[in-house]
Amino acid sequence: MSTSPSGGKATTVMMQTLNFYLSQHPAIVGFRWSHALCWGSTWSFLVSSIAAYVVVSIFLHLLLALLLRRGQPVPLGPLPALHSLSMSLISATIFAGILLSAAAEIKETRWFWRRSKTPLQWLLCFPLGTRPSGRVFFWSYVFYLSRFLHMLRTVFVILRRRKLFFFQLFYLSISTFTSFLWLEFSQSFQVLAILFTTLACSVTYGYRFWTAIAARGACFPLVLNCQIVLLGCNLVCHVGVLLLHFFKGGCNGIGAWVFNSVLNGAILLLFLNFYVRVYFRRGRKLKRVGDRGENNVARSCSVLSAGKEADSNTLKSN
Repeated sequence: MSTSPSGGKATTVMMQTLNFYLSQHPAIVGFRWSHALCWGSTWSFLVSSIAAYVVVSIFLHLLLALLLRRGQPVPLGPLPALHSLSMSLISATIFAGILLSAAAEIKETRWFWRRSKTPLQWLLCFPLGTRPSGRVFFWSYVFYLSRFLHMLRTVFVILRRRKLFFFQLFYLSISTFTSFLWLEFSQSFQVLAILFTTLACSVTYGYRFWTAIAARGACFPLVLNCQIVLLGCNLVCHVGVLLLHFFKGGCNGIGAWVFNSVLNGAILLLFLNFYVRVYFRRGRKLKRVGDRGENNVARSCSVLSAGKEADSNTLKSN
């Protein structure tokens, strides 16, 4: 089956248009991280916004505990589904943008570092002296801003489930803080980290949107498993950055990377603890259900055997 020339030409034009708006637009190519030019680029804004996020979340949780009875949810209508859809589309856009931008940066700057690095090594370890400007850092900045939209999910969880999870507060605060460090110190490894994170977010938020409008079921196992895979990939890449730093002449922003690694390690430990507790609790529930099933079978068997004995005694008496 052959495609028509007009169809192939239209596809080519569409791909070129997407490539231009995602990696070749002057605003993307000429981007530069600056405290004076970029919104939300100061340390004071970062600290105050994270503090406000934590305070508002705790205040909202306590306020609802005083005003509403325990366990009563607040109806939100389609807002959570719309938030999931928007976050899935934004994450997919960032994924495509930084993937095309990284390919363009490798193609244009490979002459500078090709003798000492491969493209994969460049993705893990920026050369010393790298400045936060250009395509890759534009999408890193967009990713940083998307973390604030991600915080809205905590509000939805508090309103709908009437619960406040410490891990969620800690994880979202740390992810926002580390994405700021990526830009501030031109930290190595951020390209792969953004690719992994946006891919996981586009899948999990898309699944949440689907379950909200079409299949109202628990999407928790998929979300939790995606997070475990994401943290595992980050751990492997962190080991790669460490090896490249000591054996390939150093990586840019290694100080911020060390701090980032400590925070990611804390997140990984909390997540594994949470993961084990959830599945241990689920295993106990399944075991309890199995025990109930076995008891019901035993009861039915005893009833049947008692009935048979009564019938045999009746026949004997007759």
